[in-house]
Amino acid sequence: MGFLSFLDREKSIAKPGYSRWLVPPAALAIHLCIGQIYAYSVFNEPMTRIVGIDAPADGDWQLTTLGWIFSIALFTLGASAALFGKWLEKAGPRKAMFVAALCFAGGFLIASFGVSIHNIWLVYLGHGVLGGIGLGLGYISPVSTLIKWFPDRPGLATGMAIMGFGGGAMVASPLSVSLMDFFASSTSTGVAETFLTMGLIYFVFMMFGVFMVRVPAKDWKPENYTPPASTNKMITKNNVEADVAIKTPQFYFLFVVLMLNVTAGIGVLGQASVMIQELFSADSVGDKAIGAAAAAGFVGLLSLFNMGGRFFWSSISDKIGRKNTYSIFFLLGAVLYFVIPSLGNLGSAVPFIIAFCIIISMYGGGFATIPAYLRDMFGTFEVGAIHGRLLLAWSLAAVFGPSLINYLRAYQIETVGLPAAQAYSFTMYIMAGLLVIGMIANLLVKPVDAKYHMKEKDATASSTPKLQTAKS
Repeated sequence: MGFLSFLDREKSIAKPGYSRWLVPPAALAIHLCIGQIYAYSVFNEPMTRIVGIDAPADGDWQLTTLGWIFSIALFTLGASAALFGKWLEKAGPRKAMFVAALCFAGGFLIASFGVSIHNIWLVYLGHGVLGGIGLGLGYISPVSTLIKWFPDRPGLATGMAIMGFGGGAMVASPLSVSLMDFFASSTSTGVAETFLTMGLIYFVFMMFGVFMVRVPAKDWKPENYTPPASTNKMITKNNVEADVAIKTPQFYFLFVVLMLNVTAGIGVLGQASVMIQELFSADSVGDKAIGAAAAAGFVGLLSLFNMGGRFFWSSISDKIGRKNTYSIFFLLGAVLYFVIPSLGNLGSAVPFIIAFCIIISMYGGGFATIPAYLRDMFGTFEVGAIHGRLLLAWSLAAVFGPSLINYLRAYQIETVGLPAAQAYSFTMYIMAGLLVIGMIANLLVKPVDAKYHMKEKDATASSTPKLQTAKS
């Protein structure tokens, strides 16, 4: 009972003098772990030969079958964030992070068993459903907490929280490959053993975040902080409840903005390792072919830009505004997707890799900027719950993006008869078109009408006027 009471929100309220800069490490401990999902593509090829070991055999899983693991996990992330967002605001981040650690690590254990008995449904349940719940709770709890700790720099705050999620693959990709190599034998690809080991490792590191995190006291503010007298109509001084926010047109415009920005990047991330090996195979570029080890390096590089983009773009958004930042994402992203097929035909991987690094930096930047965008539109009162509901857009993109890549690839190869290296061009043009639609939705975002705002007495009814300051 002692430990369970320790998880209560009241026990995690920071005392006077607590430095808010101790909270970002707690957020990173969670996000660096759950960000492993972005490196899942390194398991795809080994999991197509669980039966055959050295090569795929009868009964082995197809890539299209395995692609659903990634999609289910991210769909469940958004669904669980939407479902448990208001509970998180009441329970506090410590309890939410603990449940996230149990679910995320437990998902690895179930998936390990599923691989060992070759049951794809157990893998879907483990990494997809249970792990996805861990992703959702682990994702939004640090974000909501850091927004409250950094009212003066919301973009920077969300960038700090979410950059760890983007950088998780940078750790997970080489770790996964090394563990699979270590556990591989004549009777095993090493995947099941790797899942088991990683589940235990991640649980330990996520518990560090559980013990470190704190929430600010009611009416807390940074030392010497005075809310700026801004004339920017795109940044509200009012609050909107989560149940009311979903009735506003701004919520749905931002829903489309996030969904299309994610769709354009997530399909690539889910198949990054396989894609670059097929585009730059021995048949197409000869001795400059990219193998499995180099492809894992590409996944890690994308993770680095995913992580760095989250911090860079969200910080920039504090200067130029969220709407302008998203306009850059959509305009530049559409241009890059349109020219990528031509870059692939050059026979050199360098310009192709540079283009995708820029795209993925903006993909990550979109995730880090959207909580601050929501804060600008709806205030801080229930921004965590609103953010959770908006992440349903991520759920839809998680299904649509990878499916678009996987099934169009299969259609182009099996039906049209294109070589694997040419099977992605049409998909890139579709991604460019989606970003143009996202640009239009972003341009339609206007300030929230005053009729949706909370009355001041309602927003402060549950607050106790104990003004405190802390080291900033």
